[in-house]
Amino acid sequence: MAAFKLHCFAASGNSYKVALFLALADADWEPVVVDYFGGETRTDGWRDSLNEMGEIPVLEHAGLAISQSGVILDYLAGVTGKFGPRNEQEKRDIWRWILFDNHKFTSYYATLRFMYGLQKSGETPVTQFLRERAVAAYRIVDKHLAGTPFLVGDRLTIADLSLAGYVYMPEETGIDMAEFRHIAAWKERISDMPGWRHPHDLMPGRKGF
Repeated sequence: MAAFKLHCFAASGNSYKVALFLALADADWEPVVVDYFGGETRTDGWRDSLNEMGEIPVLEHAGLAISQSGVILDYLAGVTGKFGPRNEQEKRDIWRWILFDNHKFTSYYATLRFMYGLQKSGETPVTQFLRERAVAAYRIVDKHLAGTPFLVGDRLTIADLSLAGYVYMPEETGIDMAEFRHIAAWKERISDMPGWRHPHDLMPGRKGF
């Protein structure tokens, strides 16, 4: 039995954040596919046994069931000794970017991707609003990466893994990614690392509707 079990599915960028950590860390782990689109996480059994919030990813390790990708990444950095902060300043910087990711960088983009790319909603006032907010967040990150190879210093940390959750997802969003050349270079630096795999190759399950 693997040391780490990750409840996930292929279309989930939040799950990919954790799966990518485990892959790059060469951890002993296994994915457990979740029928998210079939409503598995909304059942009482799921909420009572794994995550009362009804969300994925959930990481099982050493008798614990841990949810929320940022918390899982922080936990994994602690128990593996990889991709975590080297001092208190780095810890603050890492959490600054993880919170920015959860509130803006991933939040707006992932919702836009779901509506526009997966549900095929077409253009609506909501998708326009989400796209404008996503582009604004991407511009902040792109400007930051113009002066540094990774989000916090010169090495990969869980801040990068958090923001990388959806940047490899292929669905259409209506955003011209050609604008973000520093993000593109950052993506290449991550994907060049030993152990990197695309989310659709790393996690099982349906890739879309």
